[in-house]
Amino acid sequence: MTAPDYGRAFALWRAQTPAWHAYTHHPFVEGLRRGDLPHAHFLHYLRQDYIFLIHFARAWALAAAKGETLAEIQAASATVQALAHVEMPLHVQICAQAGIDAAMLETTQEAPANLAYTRYVLESGYSGDFLDLMAALAPCVLGYGEIGARLAGSGGPYADWIDTYAGADYQALCRDVGALIDGALVHRLGHDWTGLPRAGHLSQRFATATRLEVGFWQMGLEGP
Repeated sequence: MTAPDYGRAFALWRAQTPAWHAYTHHPFVEGLRRGDLPHAHFLHYLRQDYIFLIHFARAWALAAAKGETLAEIQAASATVQALAHVEMPLHVQICAQAGIDAAMLETTQEAPANLAYTRYVLESGYSGDFLDLMAALAPCVLGYGEIGARLAGSGGPYADWIDTYAGADYQALCRDVGALIDGALVHRLGHDWTGLPRAGHLSQRFATATRLEVGFWQMGLEGP
């Protein structure tokens, strides 16, 4: 499939990231597409992803604090809302169906790959600005959108997970986040930001977060 249109920055950063294909076509993802990923490994991934999303929500809350415009603050706070009230409850629901209740989810021990990724994203926001944080957050949001769009209609035991990210609501979120990033870049760096040294730094942020996404899939593939 061609790359989804999630904006100018996404197209550029995606093209400059060698690990992008390894992320969006990881064997874990392909197992979801084919439906032959062991269910225990999927549940292991979900438990880790639940912990990941707690930190991810904190990172988006930090983005609201780092925002300079009303649109940035509104977009970041809306993403926190979606994570806390849509995506995380979905994890709770799927895990509950497999006998893993909310209390068990909360006691999940964070895997090293999870620690590495979430702390990198948060550190990007603590030590950098809104753009640094967006570049570190983007691979997860937009990568899952691309994966969902590619896997749409696969069916099988993971259809609910796939449909969440292939669905109209999530795809609209990806376009909104892409527009948010593009607007933030123009607001701070001007329309010709791609030629500035800062552009290379942000692209590296995106690439590093993508490599950590690959590690997260690999953690899921290796199972509990």
